[in-house]
Amino acid sequence: MLDFITEKTDCWDYLKNTDLPVFIYGMGDGALKIMSVFERYGIPLAGFFASDEFVRGHIFQGHLVHTLSQIEALIDDFVIVLAFAAGYQSLYDRINEIAKRHTLLAPDVPVAGKGLFTYEYCQKNAEKIQYVYDMLADEKSRQTYADVINFKISGKIEYLNRCTSPKEEVYGSLVPLGDNEVFADLGAYNGDTALDFMSACESCGKNFRRLYAFEPNPKNFRKLTKNLPESDKITLFNAAAGRENGTVKISANEGRMSRANGSGKSVEIPVLAVDEAVPENVTILKLDVEGGEREAIFGAKRHIAGGAKILCSLYHRNEDMFDLPLLIKSINPELKFYVRHQLYIPAWETNLYCVPK
Repeated sequence: MLDFITEKTDCWDYLKNTDLPVFIYGMGDGALKIMSVFERYGIPLAGFFASDEFVRGHIFQGHLVHTLSQIEALIDDFVIVLAFAAGYQSLYDRINEIAKRHTLLAPDVPVAGKGLFTYEYCQKNAEKIQYVYDMLADEKSRQTYADVINFKISGKIEYLNRCTSPKEEVYGSLVPLGDNEVFADLGAYNGDTALDFMSACESCGKNFRRLYAFEPNPKNFRKLTKNLPESDKITLFNAAAGRENGTVKISANEGRMSRANGSGKSVEIPVLAVDEAVPENVTILKLDVEGGEREAIFGAKRHIAGGAKILCSLYHRNEDMFDLPLLIKSINPELKFYVRHQLYIPAWETNLYCVPK
């Protein structure tokens, strides 16, 4: 079982046992999370560095922040731990260039929930992980699934380099578009994925019937209304998607990742079950709700059981890699399952695609 998992040494154990100094690349929330794990594992930290444009006498957690060139001038060899996300090509390429000169790891720290995705964690959930691997519909999905899990354990970015797929593949082959699609966008942010869907429809000469977009964060919702104004075909909800109708408190100050019970200023917003909010049959359901996918799936059971095509994030919680595919399959076993990873370090933008057989 789990023969496709070849990485058995967690990146944290590697960092604890290396004789080389360890520097964190980046500042902010990601660095704080990684430092917390360093303390738990007893990993010594040599210091921080940042991109040249961010280094102007910065002090972070009591450390003077250097540039990479400053550290390279003083130390021949060291290990770099990436503490921020890279989701666009030029930054992605810069990180890979650095990785050619030094050992560079991008530890997987979950966006939501607790714990770490370690080899031991995989062993504890081996039966579920193997089941998902075996039920995937094509070899590319199985290879991507294996690569992402091996990355999560080891932090080695070459696994993500190998399995990265172009965004254009989504509507080009994975999720075929028909006429009169009804698209429900859960976690619409500023409308980016909804606009991708509309553009794909236009490119292949298909008309969509309706588009429903759910975005809980008030700041993001204002961007959404500007980029995707309501019309006779577009309905916007300033609400979170959940298991049942109600309310929830979220952070009012965060950007894309507004989480329930966030720190700082909070705001109470509605929670809507998609089964209740959308009366007509959804034909495409997209879920990217920052760790709330499980609850949103339960709130959309009618649409899923009815054969909706699904685009679902698999990277917010450790358990998403196996729990979400298994949950969707339990609701509608007559679906084919695919996994793809789009350009991103760490393994964000690892998504599940489900289509009727």
